[in-house]
Amino acid sequence: MIKFGTGGWRAIIGDEFTKANVCTLSQAISDEMKENGSDKIVIGFDRRFLSDISAAWAAEVFAANDIKVLFIKKAAPTPLVMFGVKTLGTKYGMAVTASHNPAEYNGIKVFTEGGRDAAAERTALFEERIAKGVEVKSMPFDKGLQSGIIEYLDISNEYIDSIISMVDMEAIKKAHLKVLLDPMFGVSRTSLQTILMTARCDVDIINDRHDTLFGGKLPSPSAATLQRLRQLVTEEGYDLGIATDGDADRIGIIDDKGNFIHPNQIMALIYYYFLKYKGWKGDIVRNIATSHLLDKIAESFGQKCYEVPVGFKHISSKMEETDALIGGESSGGLTIRGHIKGKDGIFASTLLVELISKTGKKLSELLDEIYSIYGKCEMCETDFKFSAEKKEELKKLLFEEKKIPEYEYEIDRVSYMDGLKIYFKNGGWIIARFSGTEPLIRIFCEMEDMETAKKCCDKMREFLGL
Repeated sequence: MIKFGTGGWRAIIGDEFTKANVCTLSQAISDEMKENGSDKIVIGFDRRFLSDISAAWAAEVFAANDIKVLFIKKAAPTPLVMFGVKTLGTKYGMAVTASHNPAEYNGIKVFTEGGRDAAAERTALFEERIAKGVEVKSMPFDKGLQSGIIEYLDISNEYIDSIISMVDMEAIKKAHLKVLLDPMFGVSRTSLQTILMTARCDVDIINDRHDTLFGGKLPSPSAATLQRLRQLVTEEGYDLGIATDGDADRIGIIDDKGNFIHPNQIMALIYYYFLKYKGWKGDIVRNIATSHLLDKIAESFGQKCYEVPVGFKHISSKMEETDALIGGESSGGLTIRGHIKGKDGIFASTLLVELISKTGKKLSELLDEIYSIYGKCEMCETDFKFSAEKKEELKKLLFEEKKIPEYEYEIDRVSYMDGLKIYFKNGGWIIARFSGTEPLIRIFCEMEDMETAKKCCDKMREFLGL
């Protein structure tokens, strides 16, 4: 029952996320590596329940298969693990994390050459091996350390220095910004605090203790989960509030006025900043559920916006294919050309700090500038749970019968690239797709105003019987 979704393999602890399954998956990867001449892997883990222990279980399997394990001893951001794969030139890496999922979940993300998310074709090979049956080998962790087949790895300084080298630290130093960080009980504190304090920012931190229940909230930065950050930013006069999800590959931002800056807006801000203020050139890649405002910005500067399915592996692949400048998604993950080939919330946060410092403008001011040129785009986002029977019913309705609701807006085209997406001739769109990480169907709609977007989502929900 090990199935990879858009963000690796994730399962409920004690149900499908078990020692047996962690070791089985590790053996399948080991077999694939040995068959293709790969003999080294980077392994890291976050602060979730069982993450450190599960990473050790995996290491024991790789070691028993004579595969060198570079084991990151302390809980680390997922982008740091990806950075390790890239810089050390290993063909594989692994992070034990369930990212932003609820606390009862854990999982494993697998990375390949260059520090990218393993492609669906690669993870399908692991699933095929598991289905056929694998013979799990293992050796004690301490024995692996003694023999040298397992080696502790610390590349945090190199990772931090890499980010520092890609931003204008002098501009940030001159801005004297006051920043409030919310790691959401995750793993971003050390890296992000070090970067910002090196740039002479005044940094405070909340929600930093090790809490495997994430304070009773979903470790996903959203308007709903960042109420305390929003309150403190306005009460204490911070220039910026930054939150990262459980494994620090996604971000949530609160501006100086206490407004939640949606990831769609973050993408627009950074891309516009690159093109307008830094004078850079380059295309952009977004997933199918991310704002079309990016398309307008790209077109106005003579660049192109590429659309891909959900899953950052699709974004990184398209970026490499097109040499795009930036790629990202509406869930809060992004990267740029020259950095790791995966999303990095720590790097994205640093870019936003540079943006404010270099332009001398607040995020709200820059958003107003963007909207005055391109118009507003408002997105309604809804999630719905379903039974196994309902899922089959929905699949038949959407993908076999290919029925759609009757909208009052003229339809330009319909896509089944990833779920059902309807493009309207007025520039708006709506999508209904099954989550690749949780048992949910997601309905997103983007229109010129929120009221219209909500009405369109409601019509889709009623049509699907949710």
